[in-house]
Amino acid sequence: MKMKHPYCVYVSTLADKNDVDKIYHDKHYGVPIRDDDELFGRLIMEINQAGLSWRTILMKEKGFRGAYHNFSITKVSKYKEKDIARLLNDANIIRNRLKIHAAVYNAQEISKLQKEFGSFRKWLDKNAKEAGTDKKKWVLLFKKHFKFVGGEIVGEFLMSINVLPGAHDKHCKRARI
Repeated sequence: MKMKHPYCVYVSTLADKNDVDKIYHDKHYGVPIRDDDELFGRLIMEINQAGLSWRTILMKEKGFRGAYHNFSITKVSKYKEKDIARLLNDANIIRNRLKIHAAVYNAQEISKLQKEFGSFRKWLDKNAKEAGTDKKKWVLLFKKHFKFVGGEIVGEFLMSINVLPGAHDKHCKRARI
């Protein structure tokens, strides 16, 4: 029997194949990321989504990349007050002081994890063996290391990089990739 919607229900309702949500769904959501800077970038975007729509964040991704030096952990971890002031005045991103400070703090924490484990990805992989798919364990772990990370942010971040299941509806053809 052929499925009515070969994609997640929400994406099936999008008529425009160039819709940012559809492109994200088809190319990025639930796809493992190995590069630490890209992982950091996804975390920044998930944190900034809090209280807003994901579409808003996707529409501003280019702005985030530019504002945060292409999500360079090394550069963002060294941001000073002048950099924070620059970000607070950048209309291409979400100008929320708490979220901006969290990005800088989290870059500093990821730098520490890189020194200890070799990479942020290796830290995630190590903890995936211990926490598995237990979201509560992941949330506790993230809260121990990072700022502005609650259950929804941690869950979406981990689903988006294929650490936790649930990124796609079970009938979605992307769920089988």
